[in-house]
Amino acid sequence: MNYLFFTNTPAHVHLYKHAVRRLRDRGHEVLVLARDYTCTVDLLEWYDLPYVVYGVCGTSKGSLLSRLPAHYARAITHARRFDPDLVFGMGGYAAHTGAVTRTPTVLLIDSEPASFDHTISTPFARTILTPNTFRKDLGENHYVFTGFKECAYLHPETYESDSSVRERLGLEADEPYALLRLNAFGSQHDVGKRGLTDEDCRRLVDRIGDDVTVLVSDEGGDADLEGLSARSFDLHPALMHDALAEADLLVADTQTMVTEAALLGTPAIRSNSFVGDDDMGNFVELENRGLIHNVASADAILDRAVPLLEADDTAQTWQRRRNALLAEKVNLTDVIVDVALNLGAVDDLERLEQFGQTPESEPATSVGVGGD
Repeated sequence: MNYLFFTNTPAHVHLYKHAVRRLRDRGHEVLVLARDYTCTVDLLEWYDLPYVVYGVCGTSKGSLLSRLPAHYARAITHARRFDPDLVFGMGGYAAHTGAVTRTPTVLLIDSEPASFDHTISTPFARTILTPNTFRKDLGENHYVFTGFKECAYLHPETYESDSSVRERLGLEADEPYALLRLNAFGSQHDVGKRGLTDEDCRRLVDRIGDDVTVLVSDEGGDADLEGLSARSFDLHPALMHDALAEADLLVADTQTMVTEAALLGTPAIRSNSFVGDDDMGNFVELENRGLIHNVASADAILDRAVPLLEADDTAQTWQRRRNALLAEKVNLTDVIVDVALNLGAVDDLERLEQFGQTPESEPATSVGVGGD
């Protein structure tokens, strides 16, 4: 069989990398269609995945919109040459390429706010897969798995951290450090959303910088670190998960890395304008399980960060919670491979259920206001 995977962001590379390898090991032909966005291509090269670039995109919304027609044209051209039996992706590019080439398409979606993308993509999908925490009904082809998309690469069956990353970072074996992750807010579903300001970052670093080393990962490259006791995360992006696993704390205004921190047992504080009563289901569950804090203000970040760094039992507590969480979650790579081998037909797959057949987690009363 020929399988085509779309990777439009670095997170998509991680999502599909193990499935691509396993399908190739079984003798199938696999091609990754990549959008050259931030470090996406760097990751594809690192993992030695077969890919071609169908378009380039900067971190601004205008950069994406102005290049859409050319992106679609190249993606469809490459797909026709490859002649896939099944397409995997997360939105419009995959769905529309599948429709034009008359190829069944599987969409793996985890972000409820991306309503426009859902509207233009889901009608063209044979199967739509989401975490069971996903709160939005995407139609009769919507199936859920017990877990998060990050379970495809951070489930204990697929990932083991490498503590040697400390040496690469120039850190001592017992040196505490925090990661500060800043989002570029350049995606379609980020329109009108905001995250941490330079002043927010300065207040955080001023408060914790004397006690822990602060490493800043800035997707947009606009953070002003001058005069701060912080430095840039300057390793290859493929080593980020190892760095995150060793960290004492993550503070972020992005989404994916917060879930990744939870699955690695690293305390995380998330603050952006997605936080609130209508927050995404995965962040509701992770807060319910005591693995992350969702907060709406910089003051609340400081209120949470300092006690987490000062407590003697934080690391042990988070590892215990993480282990309990993952004991209930599927290895998503197994699911993706099963779906691929079934050419997108999922009715008989035991690890998937149609949307609405599993109970929804009760939200924490403090979600959106920063409670535990």
